[in-house]
Amino acid sequence: MRKQQGFTLIELIVVIVILGILAATALPRFINVQTDARIASVNGVAGALRSAVSLVEAKYMIVGSSTATTVTMMDGTLVTVTAGSGVPVATAAGIGNAMQTGSSGLIDGYTVNYSGTATFWPNNGGSATCGISYNGTTGVVTVSVGTC
Repeated sequence: MRKQQGFTLIELIVVIVILGILAATALPRFINVQTDARIASVNGVAGALRSAVSLVEAKYMIVGSSTATTVTMMDGTLVTVTAGSGVPVATAAGIGNAMQTGSSGLIDGYTVNYSGTATFWPNNGGSATCGISYNGTTGVVTVSVGTC
């Protein structure tokens, strides 16, 4: 009788196939990269909104006119602001121009609604609980990533 010294090639292939099937079914349950990417994208756009508001307010302060309702940025973009505070209004001419969204008033991959408070949410999977709201009176940017 001959002593076995290892596994046969067939046994190794069967074990690898079984491990592959287990990994393919179990891995998506533990890793949800799409949700993490959407949350990171929402946080990135919120950071861009906050930066745009700060830049417009800084330019408004530099100009020094507390009655002005528009600010001309360095590249010539005209941003509509609230007189006295310099906060961009929640319209395409206000925060939309500050974000340099272009003539469409949109940010790539986001749906924007400029009614009352401006809201931004991702096209794929965005909702009222996954997006950004901008208050054009106070300049406050609020992020919601509840169910992204």
